[in-house]
Amino acid sequence: MERAEFFSSHAGRTIVAPRQLRSRFGIGDVVRHRMFDFRGVVFDIDPVFANSEEWYESIPEEIRPCRDQPFYHLLAENEDSSYVAYVSQQNLVSDGESGPVDHPTLPQLFERFRDGRYRMRRSLTH
Repeated sequence: MERAEFFSSHAGRTIVAPRQLRSRFGIGDVVRHRMFDFRGVVFDIDPVFANSEEWYESIPEEIRPCRDQPFYHLLAENEDSSYVAYVSQQNLVSDGESGPVDHPTLPQLFERFRDGRYRMRRSLTH
């Protein structure tokens, strides 16, 4: 299988990933975690796990996801707070039909919520 490399500032190292991986979600999609009670908006995607080894090892082994799948950076919220989350593809489901997300950083990155998703601000796209 052909592989590509990218540098992860989170992991502080170069990550090797298969070229053929496909992400299920895109930038601006609203998603919900399968096991934990939070939802969020995708603002970045890593083709494979690209966070620190310490972060990965802190996940209990019985629920630790495999590394060779897309991982999503989310502007996340639960009943208590807003935060940034890093979640594997296997632990996310689409949740745009549940309405907008209330995260204080959303207006900096995205335009209005429409048709179950957010559109990235034009000034931030290539």
